[in-house]
Amino acid sequence: MSLSFSPGPIGVFDSGYGGLTILSQIRKRLPQYDYLYLGDNARAPYGSRSFEVVYEFTLQAVRKLFEMGCQLVVLGCNTASAKALRTIQQRDLPFLDVNRRVLGVIRPTVESVGMLTKTRHIGILATEGTIKSESYPMEIKKLFPDVVVTGQACPMWVPLVENHEYDEPGADYFVRKSINKLLSLDSSIDTVILGCTHFPLLLPKIRQFLPAHITILPQGELVAASLENYLFRHPDMDARCTKGGTCRYYTTESTSKFSDSASIFMNQPLQASHIEL
Repeated sequence: MSLSFSPGPIGVFDSGYGGLTILSQIRKRLPQYDYLYLGDNARAPYGSRSFEVVYEFTLQAVRKLFEMGCQLVVLGCNTASAKALRTIQQRDLPFLDVNRRVLGVIRPTVESVGMLTKTRHIGILATEGTIKSESYPMEIKKLFPDVVVTGQACPMWVPLVENHEYDEPGADYFVRKSINKLLSLDSSIDTVILGCTHFPLLLPKIRQFLPAHITILPQGELVAASLENYLFRHPDMDARCTKGGTCRYYTTESTSKFSDSASIFMNQPLQASHIEL
């Protein structure tokens, strides 16, 4: 339990590439900070793994980012946020370092929902793991007890993105199928949360098949705004985050494979270093 510290970059973790959509929006809003992105691509996807395994893998990543100097870590992954965040915050942080922080992506997304829905019926499109965790309904009920929440797992959406098929005609069938399933469960839905950080790459197709009156909530901008607010409200943590405008990328997979795929998410070429967890 450390009381002394050296300022360091903000860590962003994901099981794969989707967290890059979060990082991209965070850097757009807060370009002055240093960032360190860690993708556990060798063990991705996390979506279908058990709570115990996701927790174990996520804790390994948080430990590594702490070792690399991060005072603040954002889990840019819905599955990790759903299955590991609370346990790490409550059980592990007091022993790792009581002054460091780990934040997730679910709470910032949920906080904006109440102002947007008129019908008070919300849909969640996410991975199987996130849907089964019930994390979104639980968080929404805490803040907005009157809101009805309906979830739909989209098992093919992440593979479509990671295999670079997200803008191909073949993706239409799978996107339409999951959306139709969701709306068949509740036709009163007027707001849909994209509860997976991969899904923004499917946004053109999602907009195509969702009725025009339904509001879509991708997470990146919401998480970035929430992080900005958090750092404003916690100047002590802000002082722990270095501000050089840099970003470094690490992957547990092949660096060339990561760089090829990650450039799609970031819309620019990037280089990564290999890391072991």
